[in-house]
Amino acid sequence: MSENIEVEIRSFISKEKYEELIKFFNENSELAKEDFQETHYFDCEQDLRIQKNNLGAKIWLKKGKIHDDAREEIEIFTEEKSFDELGKLFNELGYRVEIKWLRERKQFNWNGIKACLDYTKGYGYIIELEKKTDKEHEKEILIELKEKLNQLNIPLTSKEEFGERFNYYKENWRRLIE
Repeated sequence: MSENIEVEIRSFISKEKYEELIKFFNENSELAKEDFQETHYFDCEQDLRIQKNNLGAKIWLKKGKIHDDAREEIEIFTEEKSFDELGKLFNELGYRVEIKWLRERKQFNWNGIKACLDYTKGYGYIIELEKKTDKEHEKEILIELKEKLNQLNIPLTSKEEFGERFNYYKENWRRLIE
């Protein structure tokens, strides 16, 4: 079976906790990358996005709902210079940019888990723990990630709070990223 199911949990954290976690992960894991990402979500039924980052650009589709714990994802990678052309392509196909995100990400390899510390302009500080798996093992991976978040003394942010904050950002992102 292929491991194309992304199991992830995330929580909002304070700037102080973010700085504390950077120190913790620098001491207890391997820094995989530091990245600046610009991501555009399109106004369609699917969770369709394009992103440019320090490594290039990609088209990205996540199946399921936006804050689901586990979702299949499809990614197509290309060069950063293709990002603007991808935007034009989707615009010509009738898709409009619904949201833009500007995010600084520090990604660590922590005992087989992808641990990301993010600062998203206008949205806040977030920790995200992620592991890829197959459909058969997604529930046990979710339990493992929740245990790891608990070990870091971080309460899991509810889906309701994520939904409320996401909707606020969606309505106000143009002003929030100025």
